[in-house]
Amino acid sequence: MAINITMPALSPTMEEGTLARWLVKPGDTISSGDVIAEIETDKATMEVEAVDEGTIAQIVVDAGTEGVKVNSVIAVLAEEGEDPDSIEAPEADAGAEPEKADKADAKKDKPEPSKADKPKEADPERTTTKSETAQKPREAEGKDVSRELAGTPMKLADVGSGEDRIKASPLARRIAALRGIDLSTLKGSGPRGRIVKADVETAKPGEKPAAKQEAGAPAAASQAPAPDGLILPQVLDDRVYDPESYELKPLDGMRKTVAKRLTQSFMQVPHFPLTIDIKLDKLLASRAEINEAAPEGVKVSVNDMLIKASALALMSEPDCNASFTDKGIAYHKSAHISVAVAIDGGLITPVIRDAQTKGLATISREMKDLASRARERKLKPQEYSGGTFSISNLGMFGIKTFGSIINQPEGMILSVGAGEKRPVVNDKDEIVPATVMSVTLSCDHRVIGGAEGAKWLAAFKRYVEHPQSMLL
Repeated sequence: MAINITMPALSPTMEEGTLARWLVKPGDTISSGDVIAEIETDKATMEVEAVDEGTIAQIVVDAGTEGVKVNSVIAVLAEEGEDPDSIEAPEADAGAEPEKADKADAKKDKPEPSKADKPKEADPERTTTKSETAQKPREAEGKDVSRELAGTPMKLADVGSGEDRIKASPLARRIAALRGIDLSTLKGSGPRGRIVKADVETAKPGEKPAAKQEAGAPAAASQAPAPDGLILPQVLDDRVYDPESYELKPLDGMRKTVAKRLTQSFMQVPHFPLTIDIKLDKLLASRAEINEAAPEGVKVSVNDMLIKASALALMSEPDCNASFTDKGIAYHKSAHISVAVAIDGGLITPVIRDAQTKGLATISREMKDLASRARERKLKPQEYSGGTFSISNLGMFGIKTFGSIINQPEGMILSVGAGEKRPVVNDKDEIVPATVMSVTLSCDHRVIGGAEGAKWLAAFKRYVEHPQSMLL
């Protein structure tokens, strides 16, 4: 019996990914544990291992396909003794969730028997595929079926049924909906005439058949439906911005995820900021002495010392090492520090785990390794998730002060500005120069109050201004 190979969930939050490369081809024999493909998630590129053994009968999803839903069929495996040529593979976008929806809607479409019912006229389109049959009652009820088929809203005219059904990949539907493109105006270049990403990207935004455009109606781009609840569509109105005046570069998986999660955090989490100035002179002097005495290859940075100070401050103020959940507040027992690293195309936060227990040399080595592999998109999901607190440092760019958006489900994030010479008043009321750094702590008010946040900053400042206390 044929075995379906499905899109794996490579992290707990993964919903879709890009099938970057196949390492096998039809006819190849594979065993359990063999690496068969590379999948690009929003943060990294990971290898996929075979679970079963057999012969690759068909490749359902081509290499380079974006927006492949988790649990959708990507290939079919023939077992020993089975003829690969006799196996029929499902369509590339036939995922597990749409299939369930089809079954549920098919049952819904089946009328209950009644003597009073009049015989209905036969509809030749009702004898098409199960998926097409399921879409008919959805149209009658006026429901938006695109959330089940492609994950983004789309007009019913773009789906259709029977011979009029428009075949398009989920990604093509999503791009068309956001750019205001009527799929019925396009000719597909994919398998069996399916409309794919390239077809939508080469079409002109706002293009619609004349008969469907109501008189006086605004441009289609401005009518694009909201893709996610309260989040409004972000489009450029063709009446204001000539499409020829800019180049549109499609969002990759990372940009989409960052945009979605930060928007959700900013809308759902009640942030409040706390800003404080910290003198760095003693920390800089200690860093120079540590690096002078450190073994070859070890060079501790200011950021490494701030990671350590943050972890110790969380242990000193455990009420701040917390996450909000619907069932209660989760107080974490260890300090897992997420560090924001800018990479090509977005941002990633590798995690230094149990940072309160590690020495500066260990933190330095781990951070260099994580940052290097982050830029190559080689991190594993467990290496950039599961943090309890975040640090974002823009001091190296000369930024004096800023506030960051909380990295959910963490309760706080620290924004670190540049250290600069400023006049300060010493214990003798004398104005003297000092190296001062401004930091802003963004807090989730559902978890952390102003007093708790202030106590954490006081503890952090104590460790930074008296670095020898980190050794106690």
